[in-house]
Amino acid sequence: MTAPATANALRQPRSPSELFISFTLLALQGFGGVVAIVQRELVERKQWLTQDEFLEDWAVAQVMPGPNVVNLSMMIGGRHFGLRGAIAALAGMLLVPLLLVLCLALLHARIGDHPGVAGAFRGMAAAAAGMFAASALRLSAALARNPMPLAWCVALALMVFVLVALLRVPLLHVLPIAGACACVLCYRRLRS
Repeated sequence: MTAPATANALRQPRSPSELFISFTLLALQGFGGVVAIVQRELVERKQWLTQDEFLEDWAVAQVMPGPNVVNLSMMIGGRHFGLRGAIAALAGMLLVPLLLVLCLALLHARIGDHPGVAGAFRGMAAAAAGMFAASALRLSAALARNPMPLAWCVALALMVFVLVALLRVPLLHVLPIAGACACVLCYRRLRS
């Protein structure tokens, strides 16, 4: 495994074509959950982002409407090559995977009822959950440098979990409240 890049040693994509190819390859690897793959590719392998930058950009991408990784790809593309880069990254994320998904949907319509296919889907879901948990553990190391104490972060996470998972409050209503609380707490912590 390659060591994550520091802010001073970051590489940059050379062209919109490289963005298109890189995000196409990322998208083709991302069935069932892509965050672990995106973190490994962008932070460790390509070194376009530091771990902290990845966390910040991922947080912004999650708040914006649409798929997180698509938002992240457009942010990175736009950062390096403006609108051309954002379009190249977006096309990389969507074009080839869309064609592949359409082919698989046609195939699933024909053989989706087969017990072997259903078992394969259950196995893929378990693998995706494991990848997501591994990625969360890896990213948690960068949270130690967050200006907010860990107890406050855990309290906010619990608040969001209770509101969304237990009380079924729509995420659209919870995010502004949790985000505002986090901003105020972080601001007060930095001022003290």
